[in-house]
Amino acid sequence: MTSDTPVLERMMPRPLRRFDPAVVIAFCCIILLLLVGALYSSSFLSPTYLLQQLKVASFLGVIATGMMLVILLGQIDLSVPWVVTTGAMMACAAASFGPMGSALAIPFGILCGALIGLANGFATAYLRIPSMIITLATNAVAQGLMVVYTGGFSPQDSATPAMRWLATGELIPAVPNGVLVWIVVGTGAVFLFNRTTFGRSVYGIGNRERAAFLSGINTRRIVMLSFVISGALSAFGGVLLAGYASKAAQSMGDAYLLPAIAAVVLGGTHVLGGRGSYGGTVAGVILITLLQSILSVMQIEEAGRQLIFGAVIIIMLLMYGRQKAA
Repeated sequence: MTSDTPVLERMMPRPLRRFDPAVVIAFCCIILLLLVGALYSSSFLSPTYLLQQLKVASFLGVIATGMMLVILLGQIDLSVPWVVTTGAMMACAAASFGPMGSALAIPFGILCGALIGLANGFATAYLRIPSMIITLATNAVAQGLMVVYTGGFSPQDSATPAMRWLATGELIPAVPNGVLVWIVVGTGAVFLFNRTTFGRSVYGIGNRERAAFLSGINTRRIVMLSFVISGALSAFGGVLLAGYASKAAQSMGDAYLLPAIAAVVLGGTHVLGGRGSYGGTVAGVILITLLQSILSVMQIEEAGRQLIFGAVIIIMLLMYGRQKAA
């Protein structure tokens, strides 16, 4: 084992080194958080409470899936907060147009997110604008449009029964539909990453975009499509959140940007792209959700939670940021 070996891998016992070290560490932290939570509340380990936490995690899981796709490219999507809010608001707005609007509410909300993702992807891939800049700008534009639409007040439109059932219903007894949705999205992501040319191209671009281009990959199209998928999944997460709360709300996506990034980074996806597994993102989402739950039980303010998420990202970058040179 050389000095180029990631820090986390050198810290692990030898039998576990064949597994992704970040994933192993994340699952160990999950167990630790469960034990800590049990000290604060005897119901923390009850099946009912754990299923509730999985339901909450499913919303973040859907959003983090899109974030992982973008980070694998070596990019970032900072438009998540208001793409989530836009998807929720537009889905609820469509529901006010009668039966046809209700039927199209969910796909319309997702489409709005995909269009914002298209703008992000086109500017990043074809205009070569840094993703950090353009996604921050589109986030501000989406925020302005939603404020104009609502007049600055809380939206009055309600979620459709289909949205509420998708977020809170139970197709399988005792298993929330939100968890099933996350399983479907996750299965699709695993297939996309591991079994398709598109997925292999994403990893290739993340490792070295110029080399991927010279090998015949249409890097611009892959980058643009990745941002479209990220926007669609963020909006879908907003649709689920609106169904969970029965309506949309101003700034409802603000609480999901740092947790989504933290979940992906905690799961071992390299922030500069080219490396990561979806299993790690799943572990990161569950870890962040449990951490949020414990911080809530400890009555730590939202500002304190954001501070902790930021610190977690910095620590993981310091511990896992060094990779073997390509």
